[in-house]
Amino acid sequence: MTAPRSSTPRHVPVMLAEVLAALAPKAGAIYVDATFGAGGYATALLEAAPRTAVFGIDRDPEALVAAAPLARRFAGRLTLVAGRFGDMVGLLIGAGVRGVDGIAFDLGVSSMHLDDPERGFSFRADGPLDMRMDATDSTQARAADAVNRLPEAELARVIRRFGEEKLAARIARAIVAARARAPLERTGELAEIVRRVVPRARDGIDPATRTFQALRIYVNDELGEIERGLAAAEILLKAGGRLAVVSFHSLEDRAVKTFLAERSGRSPSPSRHRPIPQAPARTPTFRLIAGIRRPSEAEIATNPRARSGRLRAAERTDAPPWSDAERRAA
Repeated sequence: MTAPRSSTPRHVPVMLAEVLAALAPKAGAIYVDATFGAGGYATALLEAAPRTAVFGIDRDPEALVAAAPLARRFAGRLTLVAGRFGDMVGLLIGAGVRGVDGIAFDLGVSSMHLDDPERGFSFRADGPLDMRMDATDSTQARAADAVNRLPEAELARVIRRFGEEKLAARIARAIVAARARAPLERTGELAEIVRRVVPRARDGIDPATRTFQALRIYVNDELGEIERGLAAAEILLKAGGRLAVVSFHSLEDRAVKTFLAERSGRSPSPSRHRPIPQAPARTPTFRLIAGIRRPSEAEIATNPRARSGRLRAAERTDAPPWSDAERRAA
């Protein structure tokens, strides 16, 4: 395995103080940093209260290699776990843990990924068109595989669905025309194709932004992973345990908002104009904590990538987790 590049900037955890306040760490409790990255939330939890234990989960082997010094610093208290947070239940049971007191999620892509051109997540510097969170997983398709192999209609659907891009059909058509001449393998060439057919927005956002977001979400099944991760958190959290989720775009936030609304009994009522059969009442498994939180202007000034951050938090009730059938019916 290749060691992480030392020039890669470290990820700055977003709304760290707010996440800690939501989790309210207690001495001797067990927490999960489900999106470990550079370990910002994990470190804060370990420092916040004595005898706390943290399990840091990450699907990127490079992040776990880089965390070795942190694991030595908190030997016996920090356990690094390789895998996807959607598999959290099995991963923790394998480590002998069946219940935890708090779980933090920092969704999306980290600064470490964006700032390393070789990972292929960013259009700001040329690199291989990869975008896999785990670049060592040869079974997972790369972004290059998607743009070179998907039929035009499916490619447009991916860009529209996961990038919320109105000009998805135009972009897909341009990609298909370009790949007919030669396969697309670099982030730079894909970004230029998109820029040629999408006008620059008045807010200055690069025209390639939404397409790159869409491919990243598609390649890593990020929305499916969020759904699985939140369901796993519902199973693992003890009564009174806390959940804190930081999201960065509307698709992520919508998934979290919908999950917590359902599980807290606050799902919107059906329209009286379009009545639907009422499902049997389910006991809420979460109680919402405050409302949605956003980063302060001071934090945005020092960390511009925090600008789009949104924090939602909830406390676990003593109700049993919803069954798979109930989850499908929701």
